[in-house]
Amino acid sequence: MAAATSGPKELPRRRSAGQICPPPRRPMTLAEVQPGSENERLGVARDSMVQNPLIAKAELGKPRRSCCTLPGHDFAYGLYIHGTDGGVPEAIGHWHAMKPTPPSPREMRRDYIAMNRGALKAGYVTAREYNLYRQLKDTRCNEDDENRFKRAPPKVPPDMTYGILARPSTPFFDLLQHRYKEAWMEQQRAIAVAQQVEKKKLQKRKVYETRTTLLRKQQPPAKLDSLWHMPHFQKVGPHLSTFPDRDARKKAFSIYRSEIPVKCGPLAQGIYTAA
Repeated sequence: MAAATSGPKELPRRRSAGQICPPPRRPMTLAEVQPGSENERLGVARDSMVQNPLIAKAELGKPRRSCCTLPGHDFAYGLYIHGTDGGVPEAIGHWHAMKPTPPSPREMRRDYIAMNRGALKAGYVTAREYNLYRQLKDTRCNEDDENRFKRAPPKVPPDMTYGILARPSTPFFDLLQHRYKEAWMEQQRAIAVAQQVEKKKLQKRKVYETRTTLLRKQQPPAKLDSLWHMPHFQKVGPHLSTFPDRDARKKAFSIYRSEIPVKCGPLAQGIYTAA
């Protein structure tokens, strides 16, 4: 068997960022335009013709060129900030102490109440005299008057605790034992008992009879008036009788009345309701 030759294993070469994301192609110039290409120009030609995105045509099989003029390869994009504090070495080697700036005197607001009072005591009453008095004696408010805590400190009890009160703990034992449900059921039972007692009290009261209640209990029989007939037709008997005699007529009507409960229709002349 031939011995396997073992040599140094080559590591895979990693591509650079420039190979993965190549820089955009620079704008085309007239020197790069070849005869017969898409951007060939006849007659007077200028570089702006092939650098205008509305006029320049895409090249076959090549990525589209950028029509903007870009700086060179040694140009660094971004904002360069010139450090004035020396950077990290200056911060490590020296202690930079800030010089205290004197507080600027704050201009207090004008005390119009005091100036109006002084002008009134001096005998000035018109608006022009008031303005002249304010220009002559410009009175400003005191610093103590501006501070409301110095003027009227808040009255706080000595044993006062600042903050928000904690929420009371949840009664888990009452929730697990259904105490709230039982309390609600007891309340509903008490309400039902009270309603029954009130209903019995209302029933014990004396109810006065009215005409409506009396008519509901017993309705008076309606007075049936006979139909009006002409006098010369009152003694005339029927001209047609389908029954052979009076007994057959009574028998037929008795059978008809006996079958009224089991027949359909408003006149009980339909089919039977029960088999």
